[in-house]
Amino acid sequence: MGRNTRKRRTPLATKAIAASAALALGGGGLIWANFYASAHESNNQTWGGNQTKAATAQVATISCPDVGQKLTNVPNAARQGVATELANLDKQITEAYSRLASTRQAQTNDPSFVQNAIVGPLKEKRAATIDRIRIDIQRVGGSVNNWLGQLAACTTQTANQTTAGGQQQNGGQQQQNGGQQQNGGQQQQNGGQQQNGGQQQNGGQQQGNAGQQQNVGGQAGNGPVAADFVDITKVAPNVQGKPRNTGNASTGTFITRCGVNANKNHNTDNVIVAPGVTNGAHHLHDYVGNQKVNAFSSNQTFLQGGTSCQNRSDLSAYYWPVVRVQDGSQDFDQNADGGGKEGNVGKILTPVKAQIKYVGSPASKVVAMPQFLRIITGDAKTTTNGLANANAHWSCTGFENKVQLTTQYPICPQGSQVVRTFAFQSCWDGQNIDSANHRTHVAFPDPASGVCGNGFKAIPQLTMRLVYNITPPVIQNGQVKNAFAVDGFPEQLHKPATDHDDFISVTTGGLANKIANCINTGQRCA
Repeated sequence: MGRNTRKRRTPLATKAIAASAALALGGGGLIWANFYASAHESNNQTWGGNQTKAATAQVATISCPDVGQKLTNVPNAARQGVATELANLDKQITEAYSRLASTRQAQTNDPSFVQNAIVGPLKEKRAATIDRIRIDIQRVGGSVNNWLGQLAACTTQTANQTTAGGQQQNGGQQQQNGGQQQNGGQQQQNGGQQQNGGQQQNGGQQQGNAGQQQNVGGQAGNGPVAADFVDITKVAPNVQGKPRNTGNASTGTFITRCGVNANKNHNTDNVIVAPGVTNGAHHLHDYVGNQKVNAFSSNQTFLQGGTSCQNRSDLSAYYWPVVRVQDGSQDFDQNADGGGKEGNVGKILTPVKAQIKYVGSPASKVVAMPQFLRIITGDAKTTTNGLANANAHWSCTGFENKVQLTTQYPICPQGSQVVRTFAFQSCWDGQNIDSANHRTHVAFPDPASGVCGNGFKAIPQLTMRLVYNITPPVIQNGQVKNAFAVDGFPEQLHKPATDHDDFISVTTGGLANKIANCINTGQRCA
């Protein structure tokens, strides 16, 4: 997939049972339906207006090859056109998933319905779009691999297949992603041993009902499900130590204080992946730092955007998917694209703390980040892509140095808060501020030594720590009360492994050099 990352070869023991929703769009609102609900379903209890209910299921979601990750060499002159077409592919999947979720009765009556009415037509649309991508690239002198057209076909996944990549392509291997960041501990990517860590989420019951949900009182019907949660007190410690510092290590830190998005700066765009495309993300982002970030922003816009950071020279854009609690409440985007129309429902939670910190390399000094460098960490499509680029870190206060989760959300004990942390790629190719697939210009260092690969230079590693006050979900008989989840593409089923974070480096007044110098000289700066 054109990745330039290094992975710890850590086996997975992931058994998070996923499922999709019965989401139908109509009349500007939401229509929710059972997913192959059985008339003689054994578990039909309700908890009023804030529950997730299990039902039998067969097809859970649609899985399509991620064309964007395959495009590692797109000429600059073609990138805008290609980005627009890639956004069209995402829109086509969203529409097909909506049709999948709104036609359950037809699927029950006709076993070939999904293939003939949904997957087949989707392939035709994707083939035409991929052909336009080929034309865009060849028109400016670029070349396209012959197999690009083979990425048009999509498949369906059952609930038992949607284990956030644990038994899919890429061998289910997890990215360890530079876990030497904040909180004094290695942000170890689960090692696979935490899932079910002694606490099986209703085990067979969840599977027996295929992990499926129906909407009750405004909750999302496309996830999360009971198996997406784990009692963190029952998870075996999985955090490993970071690489030892060498004599040339850069040991300083630089903290920039940019707030928690208390002013509710949101949109469903993604200017990195889908420039010029409204609702290109299909889910809502929190923005801190630069205040003028949307699909139509440019480098010049960023310089004029103002900032929420205390350091007025930090105009960088820091943004991430919002977290919502599915307690039956509605937020401002209940009937909007990227919000309730696409399965992202519930009350939006603002972090109570947001720490943005740059740290150094255990193996070398760092060079300053280049202006307008773009980095995406994690993968918003792990449910269908697998975990190769996953970089989600979920934990609870008091447990961060012991347990980090990728494929499950934590249920925290009383008095503990939910924590999301991100450690960005910290090796740069020394030339490009972005790449065609938004990955190959940056990489993670070797997890054992902290050394960047050949041709790559160490840059300050951006780390982020977001803390939330969340009432712990209650799981009973395969049902979840007051579930919480990150926003995402609807067909990704709100899996915790789909968490991701975005960054555009924009500084003035020599700040990029000041950050690097602070880190290289071992200082603690803010």
